[in-house]
Amino acid sequence: MPSAAQGSVLSLENIDKTYGRSAKPALDRVSFDVAPGEFFSILGPSGSGKTTILRTIAGFEQPDFGRVVMAGEVVTHIPPNRRDVRTVFQSYALFPHMTVAENVQYPLRMQRMARAERTARAGDALELVAMGGFASRLPHELSGGQRQRVALARAIVSRPKIVLLDEPLGALDLRLRQQMQHTLVALQKELRMAFVYVTHDQGEALSMSDRVLVMQEGRIAQIGKPQDLYFAPKSEFVARFVGNSNMLPMRFASDGRSCVANIGGVNFPELTGNDPRAAIIAVRYDDVAVSEAGSMPGPAPVLKGVVENVLFLGTNFEVNVRCGDLRIMSSIPATQTARLVSGQSVDVSFDLSRAQVFHV
Repeated sequence: MPSAAQGSVLSLENIDKTYGRSAKPALDRVSFDVAPGEFFSILGPSGSGKTTILRTIAGFEQPDFGRVVMAGEVVTHIPPNRRDVRTVFQSYALFPHMTVAENVQYPLRMQRMARAERTARAGDALELVAMGGFASRLPHELSGGQRQRVALARAIVSRPKIVLLDEPLGALDLRLRQQMQHTLVALQKELRMAFVYVTHDQGEALSMSDRVLVMQEGRIAQIGKPQDLYFAPKSEFVARFVGNSNMLPMRFASDGRSCVANIGGVNFPELTGNDPRAAIIAVRYDDVAVSEAGSMPGPAPVLKGVVENVLFLGTNFEVNVRCGDLRIMSSIPATQTARLVSGQSVDVSFDLSRAQVFHV
């Protein structure tokens, strides 16, 4: 079996896992490395295998095949309490009868650390998450965001090599989630611990991570920097799941000089190719322009359509346009667009410089 990448704090090597008599594996030859101090996210829909990966790293699941390596040591069969890993759960998992300080001190108490030292270290951890003034409170006296900060303090207090975060922001409202994203990133950079973050929320993964692993039905669909996944997805699945894309049927058709992209019966010379097979083109919402019918200057290629509805999302409008059999979504900055209304005839054009083509 190949050895772990040199210098990695965590390596999963060819991990297989199947539950019970299921014919479909939960994990199928999953391999990746996490560098020291890296913010690494595992992203995927429900049932894709991301939680099984987390439980395998923590030691709560044993793989059928493959091994888990931490800082050069094979830990595949080492129990959870002997791994240098701490987990932050969505449900917080705080002891209701213990104060905030006692909850944070608990891992240190299990390590038989002296009372004075664990009190000091717990106090430092609470200060790092801006909860120093809440040490004497019980969990039920805290808000959801405060409880999540306490759970985070408890995870980092023993300074583990790896912190696992299992959808930790899922129970928080939008504003608290956004605040906690900033807290997590700042804390991770300050402590230089490896964070392995599991989520189904692509916004969280893209905004916080150094790298993101996208899971699809137990397999790795793609792994890379957030910008790579967003602008250069390697499959139709990743293009659909990461970011907002129109997935439009197309083909390359001859315009007399070359083969150009044909979408909805209209040729778009900006994009050329020579594969005659039917294909799907992924065009991001913000690469679609919608304007009043007939207002586009020059002979630029456009699709004729009708606005079905417009959603105001604060910083932008999301416009849903019907162009024949095609339904096309556009994201337009709220400060840069004329008013568009349902039933209005419009022209739709594309910036295809970042479009991805997937042949069927």
